[in-house]
Amino acid sequence: MTSIALNSLRFSIQFWFDFHLVKSWFEHMNFASFEEAKSFFDTNKKMINATPFVKWVGWKRQIMPQLKKLFPTEFNNYHEPFLWGWAVFFALQKKQSFLSDVNAELINTYQVIKDKPKKLIKFLETCNHSKDFYTEIRAWDRQENWQENFTDVQRAGRFIYLNRTCFNWLYRVNSKWQFNVPIGSYANPDFVQKENITNVSKLLKETKAIIKLQSFKDVLKNAKSWDFVYFDPPYDTLSETANFTSYNESWFARNMQIELRDVFVKLDKMWCKVMMSNHNTDFIREIYSGFKFEIVKARRNVNSNWAWRGEVEEIVVMNY
Repeated sequence: MTSIALNSLRFSIQFWFDFHLVKSWFEHMNFASFEEAKSFFDTNKKMINATPFVKWVGWKRQIMPQLKKLFPTEFNNYHEPFLWGWAVFFALQKKQSFLSDVNAELINTYQVIKDKPKKLIKFLETCNHSKDFYTEIRAWDRQENWQENFTDVQRAGRFIYLNRTCFNWLYRVNSKWQFNVPIGSYANPDFVQKENITNVSKLLKETKAIIKLQSFKDVLKNAKSWDFVYFDPPYDTLSETANFTSYNESWFARNMQIELRDVFVKLDKMWCKVMMSNHNTDFIREIYSGFKFEIVKARRNVNSNWAWRGEVEEIVVMNY
């Protein structure tokens, strides 16, 4: 394809597409002609425009325009070891992508969406938005060995339902790892998401995404030179007394931030391209000193301390 034809294609679809996606799909498909490429984009517009099906406090969609300016333009495979927001995969749609997390329910949900979207949608359509139903389905994890009592589809449906109907989309568990967020005040939450789940499933299959339950440290086993790795870990606390989210203090304290930094350094030595997002704190700037960084602005509307609500600075650390 000539450069003129490529530019023409970009201009013709720029109202719904962006540079990274255009470039990524051209690499995937090896189009033989402009007509073939345009036909593919027109036919698969809904799949390519699929969006994350879960919401998180601090998810990346709100700052994606700022992050896109910082992504590398040339790289091989893509790795995202913290799948919480998962918006970056949707922004890049790179093939091959390696997607992982340590949250078993999260990973199960992604795998079910990829392999069993129709069964998942059918289950979600049986759910209803009421306090009684919410309380009932939330209590599933109070049962002994509860994951063995429900199918993977039921667990995935529960995960999506609770996420879309709980207070402020928080993910919080108690000391027994039981989900304990109360129901939110939503008039008509869309937890079925029939069209989007269908399109996400197609996208995962089309890009042959590999989804695994594993630690961020395991990225060292799969990453190769010139791959791109994006880390979006539980953030460092904004103050010594901050208690924004319990998981940050219970299992991702500052010793884990240092372990993540060590993995970042090892990937750098492997000639990978690495990016990491976090709160812009003195601690994070100190442990990543020597690497390039940019500051982006994000909004936080949920915090136990009102002083930390509103616009917050995030640091984006890069080795390229």
